[in-house]
Amino acid sequence: MDDLDPDVMHVSLAHGNGGRLMRALITDRFRPLLGNPALDTEADAAAIGLPGGDIVVTTDGFTVQPLQFPGGDIGALAIHGTVNDLAVSGARPLFATLSMFIEEGLPMAVLDTIVASLGAAAREAGVAIVAGDTKVVPRGQGGGLYLALTGIGVRAPGCTLGMAGIRADDVILVSGPVGDHGIAVMLAREAFGLRGDLKSDVASVLPLTQALLALPGLRFMRDPTRGGLATVAHEIARGTHRVIDLDEDAIPISPATSSVCAMLGYDPLYLASEGRVVAVVAPDQAAVALAAWRALPQGAAAAIVGHIAGPDEAGAPRVMLHTRIGGTRSLPELEADPLPRIC
Repeated sequence: MDDLDPDVMHVSLAHGNGGRLMRALITDRFRPLLGNPALDTEADAAAIGLPGGDIVVTTDGFTVQPLQFPGGDIGALAIHGTVNDLAVSGARPLFATLSMFIEEGLPMAVLDTIVASLGAAAREAGVAIVAGDTKVVPRGQGGGLYLALTGIGVRAPGCTLGMAGIRADDVILVSGPVGDHGIAVMLAREAFGLRGDLKSDVASVLPLTQALLALPGLRFMRDPTRGGLATVAHEIARGTHRVIDLDEDAIPISPATSSVCAMLGYDPLYLASEGRVVAVVAPDQAAVALAAWRALPQGAAAAIVGHIAGPDEAGAPRVMLHTRIGGTRSLPELEADPLPRIC
């Protein structure tokens, strides 16, 4: 029976045994859906030519429930997550490898949709899937589908983004509302009996990062995924041994995310975003950076949200939030998961 026969509705263990069904799954389904006809499904390794520059490599694993959620799915999430880690490092993503861990019984229609979404996201970002691996695990052992990607990009020689360049009085920007991904996934699970039409912000941040790379005062970029904006602020504080001052009133939060957080007691500053960038720039470049982001559809709600202060008297790195009511409080480092695990 041909593997693309409509009667083949679910993944079976035989799809991971290295035989005909596995070959058909990869060659007849994955290759066309990923959109790289040059992908060699028989080779053990891929040879790729790179333009001049520094090679930048990242690797990550992806798991989310449900596999599909408003605004995206695990396939788009995996590509964008990989692309974004390269982009905030100052690189242009070029290639990726993909490993799939598929649970027996996953509907083929769901798998096709996710792989097609992954392929579309890769093409949009200019990334070619050049190698991969497929494993099928027994029913009940895989959460439906897990993905692991390694991304390869090229960064211009001399690009030195990192915490070592951050100085006192540098300005912190965020490219848009924070926490939307975390709340969208939670609502997709219908957790606590809630429903809503809020969409995840999952997207490539490459346009946002490329818009700032020419600024000589750009110090640092990071995508605020697990742990959100507050966790990125703590990473900067630890890396620079300084106090980070955030302005609560300036931080963009969508009304829907704000409402759900208020009802359930979540703090949106600790919730994941999958299409935002936190940047640190020199104070004399902040207005230029903000204008560059706001000129892009994805950065229309960008904002200056804080600055880098000096070390406190004890020399301890801290994150301080200046509240809407005029007070100041210390933001603790994240300990427990702020939501049921989403990635």
